[in-house]
Amino acid sequence: MNNVSQSSSSSSSVNSASISASDPNVSRSRRSANGSQTMAAEPSRRWRDVFWLGIFMIHLILLGGALAVLGLNRFKRSDRLNLDRFTHKYLENQKGLTEDYWPLYALAGGVGTVLGWTWLLFLGSQANHMMKIAVHILTTYLAVLSVLCFWMEQFFWGVAFAIGAGMLFLYVLAVIDRLPFTMLVLQAAVKMVWSLPEVMRVAYAFMLIMLLWMGIWSFGAAGVVALSIGDGGRWWLLVVSWQVLSVSLFWTGAVLCNTVHVIVSGMVFLVLSHGGREASSMPPKSLMKSLRYAVTTSFGSICYGSLFTAAIRTLRWKIRGVRSKIGNNECLLCCVDFLFHLVETLVRFFNKYAYVQIAVSGKGFNHSARDAWELFQSTGVEALIAYDCSGAVLLMGTLLGGLITGTCSGIWTWIKYRDRVAMVGSTAMLMGMILVGLAMVVVESAVTSIYICYAEDPLLIHRWDAEFFNQMSEMLHQRLQHRSARAREVLTHNRVDNHHTLETLPF
Repeated sequence: MNNVSQSSSSSSSVNSASISASDPNVSRSRRSANGSQTMAAEPSRRWRDVFWLGIFMIHLILLGGALAVLGLNRFKRSDRLNLDRFTHKYLENQKGLTEDYWPLYALAGGVGTVLGWTWLLFLGSQANHMMKIAVHILTTYLAVLSVLCFWMEQFFWGVAFAIGAGMLFLYVLAVIDRLPFTMLVLQAAVKMVWSLPEVMRVAYAFMLIMLLWMGIWSFGAAGVVALSIGDGGRWWLLVVSWQVLSVSLFWTGAVLCNTVHVIVSGMVFLVLSHGGREASSMPPKSLMKSLRYAVTTSFGSICYGSLFTAAIRTLRWKIRGVRSKIGNNECLLCCVDFLFHLVETLVRFFNKYAYVQIAVSGKGFNHSARDAWELFQSTGVEALIAYDCSGAVLLMGTLLGGLITGTCSGIWTWIKYRDRVAMVGSTAMLMGMILVGLAMVVVESAVTSIYICYAEDPLLIHRWDAEFFNQMSEMLHQRLQHRSARAREVLTHNRVDNHHTLETLPF
């Protein structure tokens, strides 16, 4: 944070520039500053993205029924429902019981919950240290897991963890100069969230809901593992059944995480817009209204965005990290630039800032994502967002929690059933990531709301924390200057190349 100065002159210039960048944004910001832009009135809220809401609910019902059947088939008695007669031609069915493997997933759920609740419990006092630990330890932990997997003769996972450790190490090297500003933003978000204890209770409640679904999911997953499929059918199961179960668990977890995101974003936006939670203009029962909108009219938008946002955002981080370290290799730079612009186009319609717009105005997901991105680009705040790595740091913490959870279940599985380590360990890791992610998303929601409010009206942030406002404005000024310098450099380089080409061409 030492390299983020607090120059009031540059912050005022950035402030005036960002406010005057677009007239519609000015009108919206004035409404926010006056406290009249709150959650949209109940009659104006319409159900959005209903198709994806239906798909998600059908998926839950069908998969929940299938998981119950798979778990019951091996519960206390082998082949209770006589399902092996449908699979004996393809799989080498052997005896096994659901309750043999269900405790392994219970351990994963318990470890993930403890890690998530520990994060929330120490959020106010130790969050900064915990995030730094996640950044610095994750690479080492991945490398240790790689060695451990090779020792356990799990060569696929050993190679996967080794590649992950290498890629993460290169990414941290690429963005290490951005970490001071990232920690500044995360500290401000933690300060905001810690002042709203009710949103912490929402995170605890959604963890319990996720645990209930994981109980059903792991019951069916344990039934699948209990099939004790021989070598002839094991990889078929991993490729088909296990991918279906994992994608379903990921989507359900992402939906719950983003529901918390919408609830917390709505609360943080209201607090910043009205100048504090104790302001007289603050609407009554605002948390309950935000919760009601998130699980009713806006739930379809949450289901839709949860399918694509995380994958696109992760791909964007990786491409940005590679792009910043390419150098003068024009061929490779051209290929990476093509991928970069393709992902940037997708980000325009799938980004996490859409959840703030969904919470505030109740618009559909694509509409909200497009409005948020256009707001950032019109005010120049997109330069700050591109420089900030808070989402990546929180993802590292989520990954570390998932890896610890997977390691605990994987070691116990290796002791009891060595040929089931990969199946149980991989899904246990996903369970841990989802549970820890439900704790991390509280801070991420505050970050997204802070950026939206800063783009809408920087004075909202100034009223909340003047020092943080000065630091953000100074960094925005630096990033805009950096972009202008790079643009001038590219333009000059192109002019020189064109002039040189014209000189060498024969008449």
